[in-house]
Amino acid sequence: MNYSYWELKEWFTNIDFTIVGSGIVGLNCALELKKKYPKAKIVILDKGILPQGASTKNAGFACFGSLSEIIDDLNSHSEEEVFNLVDKRWKGLQLLRKNLGDNKIDFQQNKGFELFDNKTFFEKYIFKKYAINQLLKPIFKEDVFTISDNAFRFQKTHQQYIVNNFEGQLDTGKMMSELLQKAQELGVKILNNITVESFVEKESKINIKTNKLDFYTNKLLIATNGFSNKLFDENVKPARAQVLITKPIKNLHIKGTFHLDKGYYYFRNIDNRILFGGGRNLDFKTEETTEFGQTEIIQKSLEKILKETILPNINYEIEQKWSGIMGVGNQKKAIVKQISNNVFCGVRLGGMGIAIGSLVGKELADLV
Repeated sequence: MNYSYWELKEWFTNIDFTIVGSGIVGLNCALELKKKYPKAKIVILDKGILPQGASTKNAGFACFGSLSEIIDDLNSHSEEEVFNLVDKRWKGLQLLRKNLGDNKIDFQQNKGFELFDNKTFFEKYIFKKYAINQLLKPIFKEDVFTISDNAFRFQKTHQQYIVNNFEGQLDTGKMMSELLQKAQELGVKILNNITVESFVEKESKINIKTNKLDFYTNKLLIATNGFSNKLFDENVKPARAQVLITKPIKNLHIKGTFHLDKGYYYFRNIDNRILFGGGRNLDFKTEETTEFGQTEIIQKSLEKILKETILPNINYEIEQKWSGIMGVGNQKKAIVKQISNNVFCGVRLGGMGIAIGSLVGKELADLV
């Protein structure tokens, strides 16, 4: 170990709170802890040079569930649970916007549109539109879901969409940059390229073992979402999402956020490019991984839908591909709990990190 006296004293001694994960949950947790304990020494550890996982690798949808997703959730959750899920996501989005400001994160409410392969699927879900609108009325005070015609000229889809009038979009990079800046301005220490391998609770302190060095902290808060099963055992599975983006396209007329196949595919316009991701449902088992990367089966599917459905008769080039790791489970509700005397976690965001990340971070800090 080649650390100086100064380094160890300043960064690794007398730590009140250590947060693992510098994504949306970890940073919001740190901001909330600083409000409650302004003089506390808070250190955030992240294994990547940027926040790893999903916070900087998602599609930037400010969404709370498409109509088909909400209807399908009612098969495995009660009406009250589904109502609470949507309510929490909506409150989380309002908290995010209030904390950072719409301009700083390029928030736009351009509505969300759900596309269907055929009339049968469309009619199956539209049949329950009224009931879902009634269920969500106490939250939104008006109808969330309406119908519109195929104004964006997509091919191989039913010629009507289901519109989510409250869905928005934002710039994920700006959001995370703003959160990092806020945390650093408050004196939160953020250390990158450091991996937590294990921890041992010893009376009133926790010994954290990393790939670089070992140190002690008073409280440990785990916000690693899809990677959390490497540190403790909860009902959280990693879920990889593959994403691609085109080069800029002249006169791109597509505006808003779009969902296909119950939200397993999603796309939007960002900087006159199409950002398109999904396809995890083609191969759930392979995508249950913490390894970043692409697979042929999903990439072929993304490229086919992009060419035949989203951008038919339009020349474009794919510029970039990447993947992110989400945390999912058999329930949609996030896990925010105390694991032991001085260890806490906020994980399993279920692909809704932008919506609930701010709130989960706040709830995690409130547990302490």
